[in-house]
Amino acid sequence: MEPNRDEILRALEGVIDPELRRPVTELDMVRDVEIDGGDVRITIALTVAGCPLRDSFQEQVVSVMRDVRGVERVALGFDVMTAEERQALTTKLRGGVQERSKGLSLDASTRVLAVCSGKGGVGKSTLTANLAVALTQLGKSVGVLDADVYGHSIPHVLGIHQKPVLVDKMIVPPVKHDLKLMSIGFFLDDNQPVMWRGPMLHRALEQFLSDVHWGDLDVLIVDMPPGTGDIAISLGQLLPRAETIVVTTPQPAAQEVASRAGTMAQKTGMRLVGVVENMTGEVFGSGGGERLAAELGIPLLGRVSLDPLLRECGDAGEPLMAAAPESESAIELRHIAKAVLALDRGSIVRPLTVVSR
Repeated sequence: MEPNRDEILRALEGVIDPELRRPVTELDMVRDVEIDGGDVRITIALTVAGCPLRDSFQEQVVSVMRDVRGVERVALGFDVMTAEERQALTTKLRGGVQERSKGLSLDASTRVLAVCSGKGGVGKSTLTANLAVALTQLGKSVGVLDADVYGHSIPHVLGIHQKPVLVDKMIVPPVKHDLKLMSIGFFLDDNQPVMWRGPMLHRALEQFLSDVHWGDLDVLIVDMPPGTGDIAISLGQLLPRAETIVVTTPQPAAQEVASRAGTMAQKTGMRLVGVVENMTGEVFGSGGGERLAAELGIPLLGRVSLDPLLRECGDAGEPLMAAAPESESAIELRHIAKAVLALDRGSIVRPLTVVSR
């Protein structure tokens, strides 16, 4: 019995574009279906030539075709979308809006978590990456914006080296560990330094927030640059509804500068929701996170020990939450992720000091 074309198309609804996270049928990517007895040839139009994720399409098509009656052999071919098709796809993904809108291109229901620190070297980026993986393991759809423009290390920690895809004027972020990631590091050659002044970086970050197709996210985690410089201020202005987590190491010196970062976040309109003490242990001691939380009037979400395994996994490009999910540090990171999800989005707001004129 020859396969039915409608049954083949229904089966193809189960083939999901690995970056856009939508069925290929919904995205009008199925260009042709040819049926010759038990032989079926399917052609999928890719957004760009040389798509590095072809193998994913191959595996998915073979899998869904096994359940279609009459299909004995299946072949998959690829074509490339025309400029007009890419423009139509962009419009569809933006919900009918053809031009980008200034500001954050996320649904109002998406939680924006900004992870900040007073200074570099406190493990903020490693914690951000693993917290993001922990949230996906708890069933959330998560995106990560690596906004630490001078220390963009999250692509390395997550092991994501694939470049974003440009569809018309829309940027499609790469995906790994069920995470979508955007980083300025994707647009630099090798390990080149970012030698841009403030206005250029502000425009780049604004573009990451407005032109990137984040899709339907439960949580967007932003790895903030350390300190209180102009980039951190720009992000505070671009992310007015963000909830801020402050990362500190235990010693008083780190606690003091972390307090300044938390105060700056408040003054730019972000809400402080919790503190994480990182690198707890014999080397740096303990207690700084608890003191900082008390000073800022927010909860201590957790303490992560100074763990060599956490560092080794990051260096290897495989986050601890994926490589060793039952390790002591992974269990604590999962506890922090659950604590973040349990927070009432509107309840933890510390009022700013009123300055008299």
